[in-house]
Amino acid sequence: MMTLMLLGCIWVAMAQKPAEIKFDKITHNFGTFSEKEPVVSCVFTFTNIGEQPLVVNQAVASCGCTVPEYTKTPIQPGEKGEIKVTYNGTGKFPGHFTKSITVRTNGAVEMTRLKIEGDMEEAK
Repeated sequence: MMTLMLLGCIWVAMAQKPAEIKFDKITHNFGTFSEKEPVVSCVFTFTNIGEQPLVVNQAVASCGCTVPEYTKTPIQPGEKGEIKVTYNGTGKFPGHFTKSITVRTNGAVEMTRLKIEGDMEEAK
């Protein structure tokens, strides 16, 4: 009887879906902004649509001018978290830019790539 209960518990644990991240959006366009105010930020919101706690292990930007900040605590099933991305165009040439942020989690899909872009206009 004890063995049957143990096997039942293991089966239930295995039947649960892993954590799964679902972003509201994976791209953000800042549009046009002035070189006079070169720092812009946006927030990518996500939901854990799995059945296990979701952990964001890291969020790494494609260059040092882009800094991601993310929820460090485990996100319970059905709960939301966020990744705030700040682009700093100070000292950069005006014009169009595209940057990516690689997000790694313990979810069913381990890696998601977010994208930001915009046009920094020369200060007049």
